[in-house]
Amino acid sequence: METIVVYLENMFANLPRTSEMEHLKQELLTGMEDKYLELKREGKSENEAIGIVISEFGNIEELTAELGIEPVHMEESVPVLTEEEAYAYTTAKKSAGLWTGLGVLLCAFGVGFLIFMSTLAENYGMSAAHSSIETGTVIGLIGMFLLVAVAVGMFIHSGMKLERFSYLEEGFQLPYSLKRNLQRNQANFALTYRVALITGVSLCILAPALIFAAAYLNDSYAPYGVSSFMVMAGVGVFLFVYYGNTQGAYTTLLEEHHLTAEKKEEVRAVKAVEAVIWPLAIAIFLFTGFVMHRWDINWVVFPIAGILSGSFGNLYHIMKDRNPS
Repeated sequence: METIVVYLENMFANLPRTSEMEHLKQELLTGMEDKYLELKREGKSENEAIGIVISEFGNIEELTAELGIEPVHMEESVPVLTEEEAYAYTTAKKSAGLWTGLGVLLCAFGVGFLIFMSTLAENYGMSAAHSSIETGTVIGLIGMFLLVAVAVGMFIHSGMKLERFSYLEEGFQLPYSLKRNLQRNQANFALTYRVALITGVSLCILAPALIFAAAYLNDSYAPYGVSSFMVMAGVGVFLFVYYGNTQGAYTTLLEEHHLTAEKKEEVRAVKAVEAVIWPLAIAIFLFTGFVMHRWDINWVVFPIAGILSGSFGNLYHIMKDRNPS
């Protein structure tokens, strides 16, 4: 039966990918399965049954001609992805997720370290006037910049690992057997991904409680709570990035690969907005913390940025529908 399914997939490879075509393919598959089982019951061998089924159902040209369906001719040749390339991509994507996640975690640690050192010097260095406060702030800044510098190196390394797979953005095809293997791998990974996602969300939701707990003990302890918040939230984001990258690899390989020009434009627009939202969110967080001393509330900028980033794709799609070009 696997041979028949693969043959049917190849028959429909160059036909429009519409719901009507999917329905037609399923009807043909049902008919071919029934015929195959009937032949097997009659005592036909595996090869004989498959050969008869394909000979009776395999003329897709006549069927599409009767229905008035034209094959899809690609303007550019779309490469067929090999098993080695597909698994190399998933490995690179997972590795890139690890480095990117660690980079985000180091950035969170850096901001948390700066807040911690500044607060520590302010609370326990009053006897030495401003010198201890300035020293604590300088140490915090040095530590933060060192961690951010290492994080930036990790981001660059992560991007370089995926550069050689940039051709996938232009579209590709998967052999049916490889597609089935990837689907099975994705199904096996689903539980791990859900657990990581739930854990990350729980950490991000519980992290602000550290700020309130520290402020409850003493108002001057609130910045320590913010430092703890950054660390816990950083761990949550690490889980999102690392396991999300692995899930994203399967999504990229198994989704529709022939992106339209409009879809490519949407992807570029979303990436451009994300490149602005997150640095702006960090700048607002640091400004409201060090200048306005609102560590107790300024953490909300990150969930707000996440909501804005996640919803922009839908907003862009809605606006394009209202103003078609």
